[in-house]
Amino acid sequence: MAVESLTGRLLVATPALRDPNFERTVVLLLAHERGGALGVVLNRATEMPVSDIEALGGWADRASDPGVVFEGGPVQPEAAICLARVRPERDVRGVTRVAGPVCSVNLPAGPDDVDEGIEGVRVFSGYAGWEAGQLESEIDTGSWLVFDGLPGDAFFPRPDDLWSMVLRRQGGLLAAIALFPSDPSLN
Repeated sequence: MAVESLTGRLLVATPALRDPNFERTVVLLLAHERGGALGVVLNRATEMPVSDIEALGGWADRASDPGVVFEGGPVQPEAAICLARVRPERDVRGVTRVAGPVCSVNLPAGPDDVDEGIEGVRVFSGYAGWEAGQLESEIDTGSWLVFDGLPGDAFFPRPDDLWSMVLRRQGGLLAAIALFPSDPSLN
């Protein structure tokens, strides 16, 4: 049976997902295939400026606000993944389209090797990964909601507000989840 690819879609953690790596996160899926899935957490900004990482210094000038490194997930936190927003009318070398104007960047190429069609970048340390069938099982058991994203979600300037914002724009009962307290025992 074929698996529908969720590449480019958002995973939004439900309140039932209590894993500290993913509690109240929004994940952009960069790849979803029969063998597994890979994505980055969009709403976990660190306090480390992109300019503080020597190997990424050239990208600091193109970093979207806030210009900090994001915790992309618990897998390989020493690895960097970079997303770029490109102008819709441009074909940009050195990037791979994920969804609409959102692309992953070939970091070893360097910013001078990538076209001027890039409007901004966001750098992530690590990523979220799932083995074959694991993500589908987590979705089926209610850990994740799956939504289409908007082009600005990956570069939202207030990442702490992204989880509730994505839920609110769904409307109805899904919007009510955005009001769910982070610790119901304190309610």
